[in-house]
Amino acid sequence: MWVSSGVVLGALIAVGTNVWADKETESVQQASNSIPLQELRAFVEVYERISTDYVDQVDDKQLLEGAISGMLSSLDPHSAYLPPVDAKEMEEHTRGEFGGLGMEVGMEDGFVKVISPIDDTPAQEAGMQAGDLIIKLGSEPVKGKTLSEAVKIMRGKPGTKLELTVVRKGEDAPLKVELTRAVIKVKSIKQRMLKDEIGYVRISQFQVRTGQDLLKAVDKLEQENGKPLAGLVLDLRNNPGGVLTAAVEVSDAFLNEGLIVYTEGRIRNSQMRFSAEDGDIMNGKPVVVLVNEGSASASEIVSGALQDQKRAIIAGRDTFGKGSVQTLMQLNNGAAMKMTTARYFTPSGRSIQAEGIVPDVEIDRLKVEKVEAKIERVKEKDLSGHLEGDEEKKVANGEKPSENEDGITEETAEILEKDFELSEAMRLVKTMILAQQLK
Repeated sequence: MWVSSGVVLGALIAVGTNVWADKETESVQQASNSIPLQELRAFVEVYERISTDYVDQVDDKQLLEGAISGMLSSLDPHSAYLPPVDAKEMEEHTRGEFGGLGMEVGMEDGFVKVISPIDDTPAQEAGMQAGDLIIKLGSEPVKGKTLSEAVKIMRGKPGTKLELTVVRKGEDAPLKVELTRAVIKVKSIKQRMLKDEIGYVRISQFQVRTGQDLLKAVDKLEQENGKPLAGLVLDLRNNPGGVLTAAVEVSDAFLNEGLIVYTEGRIRNSQMRFSAEDGDIMNGKPVVVLVNEGSASASEIVSGALQDQKRAIIAGRDTFGKGSVQTLMQLNNGAAMKMTTARYFTPSGRSIQAEGIVPDVEIDRLKVEKVEAKIERVKEKDLSGHLEGDEEKKVANGEKPSENEDGITEETAEILEKDFELSEAMRLVKTMILAQQLK
């Protein structure tokens, strides 16, 4: 009996060992098949040739970082290697305070492409526009540089100047634009009352606190109005995006339920779904979202969610079309890699990537100019040492300026007069308010 048992046990061990060995061999073969050994040998060979034969001595660290950077930048315009200094700057950017020119940029055909200028920054004040291609930074051509290298040149000591050579659609020749570097402190939310109890909220960038700041902004408007708003214009023009959770919070602020956005990628962590919780800050009142070609990423998530859920009218022009998720991964050397790990999808399953959000109401890009008299008239307030008027005293004392016959301040009237898109958005809200009242 023992002999028989020993034979059977030996046979089982032998079979089990053979099966395990076969599986191990198969696993090794699969691994060796998935690794491009020939290309890796070529990489090592190129590295050795450069180290020994290049005309100048090359720092090995610089060479390897260049290889890593090239590997990531070849994937798409948003994946990049960030050396330790750049990784720290990226963290500052997310917090909303950093130094530079004040514009969100990417790479296209080897040139720096402006995604959008940021509000109240040198870039916006100098007239930089979404879609501008920067071909020279000072005297240095952009071609051949990585995005990190280009950004490093654009950043610098506040007060110093940098001339950009820009190719702009519709212009026959490249433009020269001089900008003065500054410490960029981005305030992501601004608000003001428009006409007829309609509020206006501008989001220039999605930061960690943007969702909370939106709630405060609407609350301030309602306090100023003395009662709940009749409608709202949410301005996302030239908003380059930012933090995903902030976009979800802003969308959720206007929704009571339903899907906001979901992402799909190859790894489990890149597959996420975000849904709204009960609590619409506008209580179903009309909302119009203003977008344009500079509205990207998180801006497209918000406009896509509110459009699919039929909670707001989207007005303006087709958005940028950045529907990919970048994950910042810290590396052991203090550097980081920013890599695209997923795609965004709106609640109805639309991919934003390279498509963008098509507005419900298109508003052409127009410039409204007031016809001025040939001779500039001098008024009393222009005279040196004039007696202050009541309005000037109010402003000097920090009081609220008086409203004109339309029930708005002169500053708001001037903004509406110059900003055709905002005026059209306000008219849309008024139409929606009327439609609700007639139901």
